[in-house]
Amino acid sequence: MNRERAYRSGRRAERLAAWWLRAKGYRILARDFRVPVGEIDLIAERGGLLAIVEVKRRERLAEALEAVTPRQQRRIERATEAYLARERRGAETRVRFDVIVIRPRRLPLHLADAWRP
Repeated sequence: MNRERAYRSGRRAERLAAWWLRAKGYRILARDFRVPVGEIDLIAERGGLLAIVEVKRRERLAEALEAVTPRQQRRIERATEAYLARERRGAETRVRFDVIVIRPRRLPLHLADAWRP
């Protein structure tokens, strides 16, 4: 039951993050993009920039940031490569890796350019 509750909570956080991005002028291109090498919570675009977004729901900001481990970053980067190939986006596509932190009773926190490969 705990696992299912955590899954539902994570999906709600992703919906809230997508709403937040739309409010900031982004267009959501994909949600929960999964390939064998990794997954991406949200893929959004604004002004020709492709934002690859990892969503973390945690009580504290530090916990959320620690949860985006180097191993997870590499998996997201590989999934991004698969997405770019599938959508036939060229090497000139500008890509940025973001994190959106969802905390109880607070507005979402969008950390643009959270890491670079």
